[in-house]
Amino acid sequence: MTGHIDAHLHVWALARGDYGWITPQFPALHRDFDLDDIAPLHEQAGVTAAVLVQAAPTAAETNYLLDVAAASEGVVKGVVGWADLGAPDAIPLLRRLARNPLLKAVRPMLQDELDPEWLLREDVGRALDALPRLGLRFDALIRPAHLPVLLQMLERHPDLAVVIDHAAKPDIAHGMWEPWAGQMREAAAFPRVRCKVSGLVTEAGAGWTIDRLRPYVDHVAECFGAQRLMWGSDWPVLNVGDTYQSWFAATLAMTADWPAADRAALMGGTARRFYGL
Repeated sequence: MTGHIDAHLHVWALARGDYGWITPQFPALHRDFDLDDIAPLHEQAGVTAAVLVQAAPTAAETNYLLDVAAASEGVVKGVVGWADLGAPDAIPLLRRLARNPLLKAVRPMLQDELDPEWLLREDVGRALDALPRLGLRFDALIRPAHLPVLLQMLERHPDLAVVIDHAAKPDIAHGMWEPWAGQMREAAAFPRVRCKVSGLVTEAGAGWTIDRLRPYVDHVAECFGAQRLMWGSDWPVLNVGDTYQSWFAATLAMTADWPAADRAALMGGTARRFYGL
């Protein structure tokens, strides 16, 4: 596999009816997005493969993404789907989903869970224990407030391969640093944890600059090491804050002095190894 990998990409069809968070309030997002829309942007950036990530909390959307991936002529190398890990039938459902080799991970929408300790429930824990046996990983969609619970989960499930999406969404716009910085360092102490350099433009807000983003990228690079970071666009959510081209160019600028091997890991190697692409 040559070229870069976009490790965090969304597509959706609003008529499917399960994207409750995509409303006219967000005009940049309130339409259908498919692989044809992103193809020219990927070509400009030298991106040749992608991982599709769920955007709705339904098994139906997971099946939709698997169908999109299967029809992508090899562009989509993997899918991060959704499953209700607390449901009585969670493990049989995961077992069925895992039969599709394109499914690489699951992502409950933890940032929307009303129970702050949902991740520590006994029934959820049984499903988390099943993921490694089924060859599946775990994408953690969290905000900084969820990091203490995530750290407890990591203690309980040392065999689970986890990637923290969007560097846990620090409030860059308001200069958040601690306790996010320290807790990310704690998460990095677990060797099976990875971190996505994605979604940061959205958290930085309007008028973001490379100087505003750089301390956060530098911090996760210091904590995890570049070999445990993966780049993602978070397109089309990215469109709320700026353009694909701007985020890609900013990433290259912030990593210009990295060794070639480290940049290669960020831009594809880590995602390839973590997801088994």
